[in-house]
Formats: sequence, structure tokens, C-alpha cells
Amino acid sequence: MSGGEATSGPAAGWLEGREHVLPVRIYYEDTDFTGVVYHANYLRYFERGRSDFLRLCGVNHHALFDGPDPAAFTITRIEVDYRRAARVDDALLVRTTYDSVKGPRLRIAQRIVRDAELIAEARVEAACIDAAGRARRPPPALAAAIRPLLAAP
Repeated sequence: MSGGEATSGPAAGWLEGREHVLPVRIYYEDTDFTGVVYHANYLRYFERGRSDFLRLCGVNHHALFDGPDPAAFTITRIEVDYRRAARVDDALLVRTTYDSVKGPRLRIAQRIVRDAELIAEARVEAACIDAAGRARRPPPALAAAIRPLLAAP
């Protein structure tokens, strides 16, 4: 699950305490005809935040799925509140915390901010699944990697 992949390639953001921070620049391709970010693109930014959080914890998605105890993630619920519009050239931060793991479920809180201004926030429930798509507990190495960053019970 870990190795050089965690630090190689494009920047995966950084951790501030238990919160992962990922910078995102808004390009013309991200916007609709009015010049604001198309609503579905926020889901992409949230996905990048969740994935890069795990990447910084040493979790490689390919290794996780291709290993002897295959596992992957699926989103079972996502609730998004849009607060402000983002526009071309905005520099945003995707802020992600993994709050809890209970059985196969992971609860994640995410915010997208521009400076101190809240743009969008999401409450996410993901499930860990096996290669056949059945719910399963996260592999022990994955659970150990994120346990120190979970919210206190």
C-alpha cells in the first residue's frame, strides 16, 4: 500500500493536524456558460481531496485493489451544500477530514474554501468493498494508516 508513490508525481497537498489540504486552481474548462464553476465539478474536487488524503497516508489505490486482500471504495452517500460561486482563476483549498470508520463505513467531512470564504461543503459516507463489490472492513494496514487522523470518539 505504500512506497515511493506517496510522494512522487504531482503535489498531493499537505496535512494540517488531522485535516488534509489540497490546492485547486479553477480553469475555464471548469465553468459553465455564466463563468462560474459547474456544480458537478465540485464533486471532482472533493474526490481529489479524499484520494490525496489517503495518498499522503501511504495508501495507493492500485496496490490496495491489486493486493492479496483486495479492497476499494464506493460512495454510498454524499450531501453537498453550495454556499458561494467559484470562478475562473480562483485559488481554492479542498479541506478533508476522515472522521470515523465503523465496520465498512467511512465518514468524511469536506469543505472548499477561497481564502476564509466557504464555497461548498460535503458530508460523505463511503464504504470499503471487496473485489466482488461486497461491503467489507478496511484492510488492517489502511485502518492503521488513517486511525491517528480520525476524530476523537
